[in-house]
Amino acid sequence: MSDPLKHECGLALIRLKKQSPAPHSLASGTALRHMYLLLEKMHNRGQDGAGLACLASDTLAGFPPILRERSVAAQPILHIIQNIEEQRSKSNGPLRFEGDVYLGHVRYGTYGTYGIESCHPFFRDSPWKEKMLCLAGNFNLTNTEDLFKQLVELGQHPSQTADTVTVMERMGHFLDQALGAIENGGRPNSQPDFEQILRKTFQKLDGGFAIGGFTGNGHAFAIRDPHGIRPCFWYENDYLIAVASERPALQTVFHANLNEVHELNPGQALLISPQGNPQLAQVLPPLTSASCSFERIYFSRGTDADVYLERKSLGEQLAAPVLEALNEDLENAVFSFIPNTAELAFYGLVKGVEAHIEAQTARQLFADKPQSESEILALLRRKVRVEKVAVKDAKLRTFITDDSHRSHLVQHVYDITYGSLRPGIDSLVVVDDSIVRGTTLKESILKMLDRLKPVRILVVSSAPIIKYPDCYGIDMARLGDLAAFRALLALLSEAGLNSELKQTEANILRAREQGSDGDRNWVADLYARFSDAQLAQKMAEQLSPEGVQAKISLVFQSIEGLHKACPKHTGDWYFSGEYPTPGGFRFVNQAFLKFVQGENGRVQG
Repeated sequence: MSDPLKHECGLALIRLKKQSPAPHSLASGTALRHMYLLLEKMHNRGQDGAGLACLASDTLAGFPPILRERSVAAQPILHIIQNIEEQRSKSNGPLRFEGDVYLGHVRYGTYGTYGIESCHPFFRDSPWKEKMLCLAGNFNLTNTEDLFKQLVELGQHPSQTADTVTVMERMGHFLDQALGAIENGGRPNSQPDFEQILRKTFQKLDGGFAIGGFTGNGHAFAIRDPHGIRPCFWYENDYLIAVASERPALQTVFHANLNEVHELNPGQALLISPQGNPQLAQVLPPLTSASCSFERIYFSRGTDADVYLERKSLGEQLAAPVLEALNEDLENAVFSFIPNTAELAFYGLVKGVEAHIEAQTARQLFADKPQSESEILALLRRKVRVEKVAVKDAKLRTFITDDSHRSHLVQHVYDITYGSLRPGIDSLVVVDDSIVRGTTLKESILKMLDRLKPVRILVVSSAPIIKYPDCYGIDMARLGDLAAFRALLALLSEAGLNSELKQTEANILRAREQGSDGDRNWVADLYARFSDAQLAQKMAEQLSPEGVQAKISLVFQSIEGLHKACPKHTGDWYFSGEYPTPGGFRFVNQAFLKFVQGENGRVQG
């Protein structure tokens, strides 16, 4: 992806079985190594920091049963493991990080701060092990403020307003309720209804989430939001149960077959008893499926069997519009991609164009009129010309740089392969995952590609036009940052329709007063004034850098093509404006208000 769009976070949980055939110390040491590998296999999902917590439920009094390490170092996962090994070598008591449950997390901050205090897992302490709680997750909520107020009304005094802390304190409240009062030297209820605790905790959350955790006496769980927005998978063998945000991470670490890794269904929870026995429970009623399609386009690793095929299919869907844009002049066109995650869609595009060539050749060879040998040879020579034109410099990582310093760095992230085009003759077709802000395209990539002197640069997005911001975890919360929205503003101005902005603002304010701002997306009315073709043309004009000689054109995936390629992942609100929760509609409307009122901050949940 050319734009510095941040990934989702990554969640990992391992619960050892009490009846494991392996000795506990051996299984525990193996589990720690497995956790390290799981986090590294999901490092693509979070590079702001990492965290790891371990529970040793049989720890003697005087020693903490839950240990936690977090890091925001340059290599946070390795830093954590090195710290643990150092502590283990110096320990005079129980071996550090030898336990029953391991909870790991890799983080990308989308809202809030980036310090170590923001790294998961989060920990709620108590002198009673049953009341200790550790949580981590991949999520963003749109109603954190309301949930926080509910905690205050219950009499709590939460120390932070962060969504993770709010969820943890909310669950802690219902956990305390289930455990019962502790009177006359009694103990908490050791068999709380964990399914009911999760139901009460998560039933009023608006957003996308995959959250895992455990209590101090060994109850562990993972739960997925009822729309299935955020992904979650689990695996079981004779020794343990493991949970992760990505299927190939579990397959690789545990050498598991595809059918041995299971997807947690929307609203479903995996409950694991203190003895290590797993049980699936439908904690929340499943709602309209809205699994994040950006997971398939970009976030999830392409090594997943389904993701691999879907990304290739996304490219194949683009063959017809690309050929139309080129007027089928393949002789003078070179195909390439923006590394690295656009590569699979590029393969699919090439496959689709090759299929078109083959069909066209067959029709002409079997035409009624006779053809000469030279004409037949000319037909057979038609090929897709493929070159690796763009090269990414892996040493430069703009996604960990704040917005104010990113502009300069993006100019140096990519380089070109000189001599890969015929100057002044060839058009260049270059595939990208998506176009979000367009910053890198305008400030770096298009200027760089223009040095090859193509007649035309056709940028092909395997995703549809991103018209709306996200509120469920992706780092694109400000409406004014989106290249499509900037193009929309220009089109409205050129058409003399600037008054529509004021009308939309009035509509949103009126809906908010009536408490109905979560019912619909008012910004969609503005986009409805223009076709996607008009929007793409204006985006191309605005993203064309000054001084570039090549003509710049954009081709986008259609929403229909997206759903054909990724039929099980229908969450497309950033393209269509159809958010799956009321909080999503409130979010986009609030983002518009912030824009027209000149506020540059992000909309908070």
